Amino acid sequence: MSTLFARSLARIAGPLALLAGAAALASPASAQTLQQRQEAQAHADAVAEAISRVPLAANPNIEEDRENILFLDLSNGGRVAIRLVPEWAPNHVARIKELTRANFYNGVIFHRVIDGFMAQTGDPTGTGRGGSTLPDLEAEFNMFPHVRGSVSMARANDVNSANSQFFIVFYPRFTLDRNYTNFGRVIAGMEYVDAIARGEPPANPTRILQASIAADNLPQLLPQAPRPAAAITPDMLSASVQQPSAQ
Repeated sequence: MSTLFARSLARIAGPLALLAGAAALASPASAQTLQQRQEAQAHADAVAEAISRVPLAANPNIEEDRENILFLDLSNGGRVAIRLVPEWAPNHVARIKELTRANFYNGVIFHRVIDGFMAQTGDPTGTGRGGSTLPDLEAEFNMFPHVRGSVSMARANDVNSANSQFFIVFYPRFTLDRNYTNFGRVIAGMEYVDAIARGEPPANPTRILQASIAADNLPQLLPQAPRPAAAITPDMLSASVQQPSAQ
């Protein structure tokens, strides 16, 4: 287990224990009064707030495990750093790294972006119905909640249908827990995730210009500024107009 992973786990151990208690209290199998349900909801909300405040590593030590850092260079000018956690979902992390190194994600848009919820990408068709030619993955659901900055695999109705699409969570959404495979978390550049264009699909979607693994040492790919139009001079105009022949 990496040192950073262990520290992150220690930071959320308390909130996770509270979350387990809230889940048990909120179980529909138990007889509850209205007051108990309200107390359970308030407790769950408090847990969500506690977990959402777990730091996203203001000064992330990317050098600690460069093989498990995913960079997304976005068309909004930012570089997002995501810590991939093989301890949570080894096959999903391996798939993300394989596709990244095959340049699969380069140029792909965020095709489904819901304010207050999440931003989804990973479909080269931009429709939400596409994926890679690799086989679908079996679910690797785990105990880690979907908090702000969580990165998780998208799928169809079949729990074992995740392939290439993934999403980044804007705000805690615990209904996703144990329904989608959470495989990492944003550790830097969350402000650029917040700036991803909204829509299903957005009118002017944000793109992944380049996805890379930190260990591969690719420089950040920045958006290209549009070239200024060339100034038109009288000489250019006269040269472009064909004069009639005198013959």
